[in-house]
Amino acid sequence: MVPVSKPKASPSYPPGPKGDFFFGILPEYSRDPLGFISKSAQEYGDVVYWKVGWFSLYQLNHPDHIQEVLVTKSNLFHKNRSLQLFRRIFGNGLVTSEGEFWQRQRRLMQPAFYRERIFAYGEVIVDYAQQLLATWQDSETRDVHEEMMALTLEIVAKTLFEADVEQQVKTIGTALQESIEYFETRNNNLFLFLLPEWFPTRKNLRFLRAVKQLDEIVYNLIRQRRISGEDKGDLLSMLLQVQDEDGIGMSDQQVRDEVMTLFIAGHETTALTMSWTFYLLSQYPEVEAKLVQELQSVLGGRMPTLADLPQLRYTEWVVMESMRLYPPVWALGRTVMQDCEIAGYRLRAGDSVIVSQWVMHHDPRYFDDPEVLKPERWQGDLVKKLPTFAYFPFGGGPRICIGKSFAMMEAVLLLASIAQKFRLTLVPDQDIVPWPAFTLRPKYGIKMLLAQR
Repeated sequence: MVPVSKPKASPSYPPGPKGDFFFGILPEYSRDPLGFISKSAQEYGDVVYWKVGWFSLYQLNHPDHIQEVLVTKSNLFHKNRSLQLFRRIFGNGLVTSEGEFWQRQRRLMQPAFYRERIFAYGEVIVDYAQQLLATWQDSETRDVHEEMMALTLEIVAKTLFEADVEQQVKTIGTALQESIEYFETRNNNLFLFLLPEWFPTRKNLRFLRAVKQLDEIVYNLIRQRRISGEDKGDLLSMLLQVQDEDGIGMSDQQVRDEVMTLFIAGHETTALTMSWTFYLLSQYPEVEAKLVQELQSVLGGRMPTLADLPQLRYTEWVVMESMRLYPPVWALGRTVMQDCEIAGYRLRAGDSVIVSQWVMHHDPRYFDDPEVLKPERWQGDLVKKLPTFAYFPFGGGPRICIGKSFAMMEAVLLLASIAQKFRLTLVPDQDIVPWPAFTLRPKYGIKMLLAQR
């Protein structure tokens, strides 16, 4: 009798770094998160198993597996527990909410991001860019990251509130910076991660004070608008007016949470895109020359308008390539809500999953010379030829960024406005270090020398 060979059973866990006995991979990960996840993908393949304390985590490095988590089986996954640290600042807004509540809020907010409404803000974007450029002088040094954060904050304040908050920009900017640093510190320290935010440590108290400052500003604006009943054509007016099929609108708390979400996401990610773009252009003079050539050809020295966007193709490719190399949202985390199978492995409720734009955007399987700035790679609609989750700077699936169109429009208009007026050269002898906090920030800023064209 010929023995029948049995198929080999799949291993219980995929391969992965062993890590520390008590803390798993956390010590190594904390030292260099981007390097760690990149090395893990290169050494262990499309599915990597991590152990963090008593948590099991799966790093997925293939578009098909990412699509399972973000699209086809998205109902089996919720936002990762690490994001809950930010619930105190985001509240129950679109970034943190789940289930039916999230679906209702998304439905209520969608009209605020219709194409026609977004395009109405194009003039605001260019006007604020002009105001910034008027303060720049030839041969002076500026931290481009600080400049872009302040600029996009003013733009989002105007589009959200129809208000100039120049006197409050410093307060808001400082509060947001402290919140980001707090998130980064707690997320990479197991002891602090487990410590409740109400425990009166210095960092906890600073964070709670920062959130209180932001709350006071936002609730005051909501209160004033409720009293006046005025529709100023801004996003706040729309949020206060929208109603579901049952005729019920948003409470002040819900409006506050969505405003705070838009406030942070609406300026942070675009500011980072611009900061990294100017840094990259300073490293690739041939790309900058092609960009300036297009701007001169299309604009002829005038400021851009929405009508120019279809002709600013290379400008758009530069932005897309910048978001490939330095994606503002560098990774997404999910928690498994019920047992399921991904990539042939059994994931259990309570396990965590991480998918990384940083890893996928640098994957040589999908991008030739992945470490090189090559805007031309996007010619011929490359984005449509790639697997959906080989390039996903705005996330994907039902929870794709609601402000995607606004962010792209803003980035292209800002780049066109600034690059045709000034050349930005990197000041030598400074460390440009990508800091993977809540978003991918330049840890020490980016100081650049301005040269008027």
